[in-house]
Amino acid sequence: MRSYRSLALSLPFAFTLACAAPAQSAEPVVNVSEPYVRLVPPSAPATGAFMLLSNSGNAARQLVSADSPVAKTVELHTHLNENGVMKMRQIKEIGIPAHGETRLKPGSYHVMLIDLKAPLQEGDGVPLTLKFDDGSVQKVVAPVRSIASTLPAAHAPAQMKH
Repeated sequence: MRSYRSLALSLPFAFTLACAAPAQSAEPVVNVSEPYVRLVPPSAPATGAFMLLSNSGNAARQLVSADSPVAKTVELHTHLNENGVMKMRQIKEIGIPAHGETRLKPGSYHVMLIDLKAPLQEGDGVPLTLKFDDGSVQKVVAPVRSIASTLPAAHAPAQMKH
């Protein structure tokens, strides 16, 4: 009788552990790749962070906030065309479709780093904490890159031979 009682008491605990273990070891549903922060002049108060967000899950996900120790304020932004004028606007979230991806890039979605605490140097690593609607958090380090280094080869300045 005693062995059945201890077995009955331990089963809920074992079940809880079995259910919790996969959640802790599971790969994140949203993968963050190709992060970078745009280099700005030392006197510039703000810059943008860009990256590729890939969702391997069966449900759409939302990037709902971001944070970084290099800026006093961090916001999610997009660019809108209002009567032929491009304007930057803060948004509440950036969607990532199920089994799809969303690229944060100049002139589109991006993470805005406002009131930089110190000038950034090319090659610096900027820590970013990204928070998603499912409660997951991703921490990445985005290298600071010059504008020229982020342009596609077709748009990069031509090298002159003398």
